[in-house]
Amino acid sequence: MKYFFLLLFGALLFTACDKDDDETGGNPSSGTLQLTSAQAGGASLLSSPAEIPAESEITLVFSAAVAETGINDEITLTDGAGNPSVLSFEFLDNNKIVRLTPAPSFAEGENYTLRISDMLRGAAGESFPGIEVAFSVSEVALAIVSLTENGEVILPNARNTDVSIQPEFTVVLNFDIEADILQNRVVLVGNDNIDLTINKTDAATYTIATNTGLRDLTRYNLLFPSSIGTDADRNFSSVSYQIYTAVDETPDFPLISDEELMTLVQEQTFKYFWDFAHPVSGLARERNTSGDIVTTGGSGFGLMAIIVGVERGFITRTQAVERWQTIMNFLENADRFHGAWSHWLNGNTGDVQPFSPQDNGGDIVETAFLLEGMLTVREYLDPADPAELALISQITELYEGVEWTWYTQGQNVIYWHWSPQFDFAINLRVQGHNETQMVYILAAASPTFPIEKEVYDNGYARNGNMQNGNTYFDITLPLGSGLGGPLFFSHYTYLSLDPRNLSDAYANYNDQCRNHTLINRAYCIDNPQDYVGYSDRCWGLTASDGNEGYSAHSPSNDRGVITPTAALSSMPYTPEESMDAMRFFYYQLGDRLWGEYGFYDAFNLTAGWTASSYLAIDQGPIVCNIENHRTGLLWDLFMQAEEVQTGLELLEFGY
Repeated sequence: MKYFFLLLFGALLFTACDKDDDETGGNPSSGTLQLTSAQAGGASLLSSPAEIPAESEITLVFSAAVAETGINDEITLTDGAGNPSVLSFEFLDNNKIVRLTPAPSFAEGENYTLRISDMLRGAAGESFPGIEVAFSVSEVALAIVSLTENGEVILPNARNTDVSIQPEFTVVLNFDIEADILQNRVVLVGNDNIDLTINKTDAATYTIATNTGLRDLTRYNLLFPSSIGTDADRNFSSVSYQIYTAVDETPDFPLISDEELMTLVQEQTFKYFWDFAHPVSGLARERNTSGDIVTTGGSGFGLMAIIVGVERGFITRTQAVERWQTIMNFLENADRFHGAWSHWLNGNTGDVQPFSPQDNGGDIVETAFLLEGMLTVREYLDPADPAELALISQITELYEGVEWTWYTQGQNVIYWHWSPQFDFAINLRVQGHNETQMVYILAAASPTFPIEKEVYDNGYARNGNMQNGNTYFDITLPLGSGLGGPLFFSHYTYLSLDPRNLSDAYANYNDQCRNHTLINRAYCIDNPQDYVGYSDRCWGLTASDGNEGYSAHSPSNDRGVITPTAALSSMPYTPEESMDAMRFFYYQLGDRLWGEYGFYDAFNLTAGWTASSYLAIDQGPIVCNIENHRTGLLWDLFMQAEEVQTGLELLEFGY
């Protein structure tokens, strides 16, 4: 009986110990050495099944310091055939961490067993229960070690620019494969696939050459597809490299002098306002796809372009007078709203064409741009010629019919829109600094409905709040928003209003126009968004079409779109820099950018996009301001108008 109770007590004690072990997850009791982690190549060897990379070391972490004595015998590593590996031991963290490096290195696809004997001891004599871990080594995937072109590293998921138009790439793989595999699989894609020749030059090293030259400043994708791995009997993840070719300095057209080039650009661009003008009204279409919709502001620029056309011999004076007669007669009978024309008109009827749902009445800003052209034409006309004298009187009458004060609503600011249906519902104030300064100049100059100086100061100048004074790229900007905004701010008003000696209480306008332009150019050279093609020759951000639609492009709204009118219409302010841009657009980009009416509206080399469009408000400033740079013709004409001088003096401008 005594032995029965002893056996029963032993059984209960054993059961209690088992229960304790179960509740602690089977961990050894206190006083024993424990393996808390076993890692190799980022994988846990204690997870099943464990798979590790070939180039791995094993890191063991114990609960306490491990005794180094005899560890070579207590920790062993064998492959699937039972062959042992020679292990090198490194002890870290006061011997709590043991790092194992096998020799030879792990073989891909092989199975291994790591054994830690129960004879392993802690530094303080703690026992270890022993453990055996099985794991496998993954196959090393085929991979690209490097890709270079002309010594420059080509990276995936990046814009790789300035790649030669006749490139030879060098690709290094981590395994040697047959060159034919790459020859059959690698593709270089642009608008079409490009033929390649691929040769092996060394173990796992290959050259990839194009059989034909690539187009300059163009995006291509060099693709290494996953099927390379299939052919090489090894895993391979596809890789694509986006490359952009460098500029080809070979000119697209025969070289001519700068004077000849300026004349060519003026003449070709002038055709938009002459050959493409609306056949009934003679006014400029909004864009080359606008049908019968004509634009009043863009037509004002076109009126001045016709003066240039006469002076440059593109047309005769008689032809110009006949066109101006057609235009003035049409405008005289077109819809007007307290003297102001709408933004758009039907070129056949003169009826307003709504620019937006509530914009179906007068647009005082577009009216001002139209009138600056009309008044410049008036000053060009000869009162000794009866036909021209009649035009002079007609233009004066049309100007004097504009009720500038109506558009103030009795306040010290001018409002952009008025509609007989929606009244002043749009409620957009004309405030500076931007392209709209001409509105206040002509309103102050009006002999019939003049504004007072307070309207300019409070309205346009915003009581001085239009001033900036900050420095960008070491250039001080007198007026406007940060970095100056789109460059058309320095164009539209100053196609006729001469900024060279113009100043008021707020700014010197020659400094404003020049510095605004230089900041825009400096931003493009800096190119913080790493767009393709931006340089000291390829610059100019302003409102235009873009690959994502029409937008007022600027340093604060940079979408990778360069617009030729931005640099070219800045010619009077930055003659050398703008001439550099003109040469680049014509000689280096002419094959894609030069068309029936001069340079297309815009381009985005990063997106591989060039506009097919022309816009009146972009074409007109090119003709006009190149001429102002060359002769000052339009500035001289407009500034001689008595009303303009009166208005400038009323607003206390120096000129």
